[in-house]
Amino acid sequence: MEQIFDAKRYPNESKLAYIMYMLIGEAKHCWAIMKLVMEEKREQITLEAFKKNFLFEYFPDSVRYAKEVVFLDLTQGTRSMDEYVERFKHLGYFYTMPLDEEWCCRKFKNGLRGDIRPLSIKDFATLVERARVMERMKAKWRLNRVNISKRLVDHLGPNLK
Repeated sequence: MEQIFDAKRYPNESKLAYIMYMLIGEAKHCWAIMKLVMEEKREQITLEAFKKNFLFEYFPDSVRYAKEVVFLDLTQGTRSMDEYVERFKHLGYFYTMPLDEEWCCRKFKNGLRGDIRPLSIKDFATLVERARVMERMKAKWRLNRVNISKRLVDHLGPNLK
């Protein structure tokens, strides 16, 4: 959902309304009760308050801390760039310290495979896009190398005997 909001540049007020609209079943019931409690306490009902209360309800501390450890240890490994980005963003929600753009970029970049490491980019969206481009270029380069090798073998094949 966050990707949709970012792409459509939804204001926070609209995000909360849309999230509430999309809730179903137990989650919808749970949020209705949380909202009543917040209103009785005269707490402001914001997107951040929703995230905090909803995460608290559905992800106990032990689960959140475990996910935070996974986030801190996260590397791209054999994942595609899109899989790594999705996992990074998902687990980043469970990190308990405030995230600034530069730290996110450093963490993301340090988790990339050694053959894909864009240079000192401090804007997360730019870094992700540059890493995706590098991954595609590397895949094309490998494919071209394989095709050239095949053509060379096909061409020289009869002469190799």
